[in-house]
Amino acid sequence: MTFAHPLLEGVLAIAREAGEAILPFWRAGVDVTTKTDDSPVTAADLAAHHVIVAGLTRLAPHIPILSEEDCNVPLSVREGWTQWWLVDPLDGTKEFISGTEEFTVNIALIGQGDVVFGVVTMPVTGRAWWGGAGLGAWCQAAGDAPEPIETQPAPPAGEPFTVVASRRHSSPQQQALLAGLESAVGPLSLTSIGSSLKFCLVAEGVAHCYPRLAPTSQWDTAAAQGVLEGAGGEVVDTQGKPFRYPVQDSLLNEHFLALPGNAPWRGALLRLCAV
Repeated sequence: MTFAHPLLEGVLAIAREAGEAILPFWRAGVDVTTKTDDSPVTAADLAAHHVIVAGLTRLAPHIPILSEEDCNVPLSVREGWTQWWLVDPLDGTKEFISGTEEFTVNIALIGQGDVVFGVVTMPVTGRAWWGGAGLGAWCQAAGDAPEPIETQPAPPAGEPFTVVASRRHSSPQQQALLAGLESAVGPLSLTSIGSSLKFCLVAEGVAHCYPRLAPTSQWDTAAAQGVLEGAGGEVVDTQGKPFRYPVQDSLLNEHFLALPGNAPWRGALLRLCAV
């Protein structure tokens, strides 16, 4: 069953509609505004935001929405939430501005700080991923039937271990981690890709690990974490604890590791993080 939660199919439709709202602005020379945190925002981000808010309000009017483009909700209000939508209307705005295809629409349902399910769509290609812990995970290419996906803890014999990373965000700590991981598992193949697509590569078994020792926000990761968890993967902090979305003043994430749930090299990776 590809929609194991009653809200999933509706959310997928909303994410696709948001992607359609983005496409007229792609490679069209849109104006870029800089927000207070120095991150860029375009008319495409805002168009997708309005589509998603309207759609989710129709679908489940009782569930509040926390979107990157409307995130100034006081902590005193959010403390009363038991479930909420966590939304990035256009994840990978820098990729969008540069004209690449590597941007996504991210919508996650959060319950008590855990991801219930997530939906990720890629507007340019029409590709979509969805899933959640205990629900399974699927990928659907444009015009094709959905296909179940699952993580792969190790590459086939003779093939390199693939680590997915961002071409825009790294850190000396992350570079040291990669060097140590190569010593533990053998030669690494590094795949650079933007936005939440990094999680999706691990969920599909195309890549084996996504370490992130650089800043992210909650809306950057939640939807794709749902996909990965549905595919048998996990996201943990650098101590190996489950990665959650607590109601707190800051909406920034701690560092994390995204990997298959049964990875035999998990312990070695966590020891490297402790160095």
